[in-house]
Amino acid sequence: MKIFRKLKSNLSESFKGVFRNFSLSLASIFCITITLLLVGISIILSYNVNNFTREIEEDLTIVVFLDRGVNEEEINTLRNDISVLNNVKDIEFNSKNSIKEEMQKESEVFNSILSEYTDETNPLQDTFLVKVDDINHIGETADKIKRMEKVDVVKYGEGSVEELVKIFDIIKKITYVAVIALVVVTAFLIINTIKITIQSRSREIEIRRLVGASNAFIRQPFFFEGIILGFLGSIIPITICCYGYTYFYKRLGGQLFTAIIPLIKPSEIIYTLMLVLVCVGVVVGAFGSFIAVRKHLKV
Repeated sequence: MKIFRKLKSNLSESFKGVFRNFSLSLASIFCITITLLLVGISIILSYNVNNFTREIEEDLTIVVFLDRGVNEEEINTLRNDISVLNNVKDIEFNSKNSIKEEMQKESEVFNSILSEYTDETNPLQDTFLVKVDDINHIGETADKIKRMEKVDVVKYGEGSVEELVKIFDIIKKITYVAVIALVVVTAFLIINTIKITIQSRSREIEIRRLVGASNAFIRQPFFFEGIILGFLGSIIPITICCYGYTYFYKRLGGQLFTAIIPLIKPSEIIYTLMLVLVCVGVVVGAFGSFIAVRKHLKV
């Protein structure tokens, strides 16, 4: 019970501290709100970039065109050689006749042209569709396949794929750096707010020392004050980011400009986003107050 009474007393002091220095607290909460809003947007952007990258990784395929006239034994040998490569996740064989049938179903023009060819005179080539584990090394994998016997041409969108991977990698790094920088700024703002609060209550602190209050007892109200500031500062960003993203997702039909760029579903991100923003606000608030107290109280 004694612990709960102390906790209640510290929380009461913390709330009083917030309202006693209301203008400073309001300024701090406003800065935290703006910072966490930017953090939330960065997290949403990062999630969607990762989701899009994952979609590309799942869909991206190396198309291996085989030499004309390859027999079944050579096809099986080549399949085994490709499947043992380190970066190969899956391999699928498409015969030239099955490709011909698919093309005939898709287009009347193709059907008219290809119907003139028999299985023996089919001008198409047998192919392997190869999926990789890591698209960052897709070029190396394609080069290894290209050097194998009975391989005619290898295509995977070379050039454009590497550039796309680099762009997404840069975007992810920028969002990570932005989040870290914003968190540091938030901590700095809270440190200064708590520092000013400490200076304005130096006489009160000194009286507590004289009556025998422990260092931990003196620190606790400021510690909880930082947590309160962080929590209050996270409410508006959570509301804007969660409802805003849900509206944005529905408005655009779950895609950005085109079906090629799908957006991650709100249900897969908003709960994590809420938790992250609250945790960032509370942890940064607590950390900022802890640093301010340790540095300026001399206890």
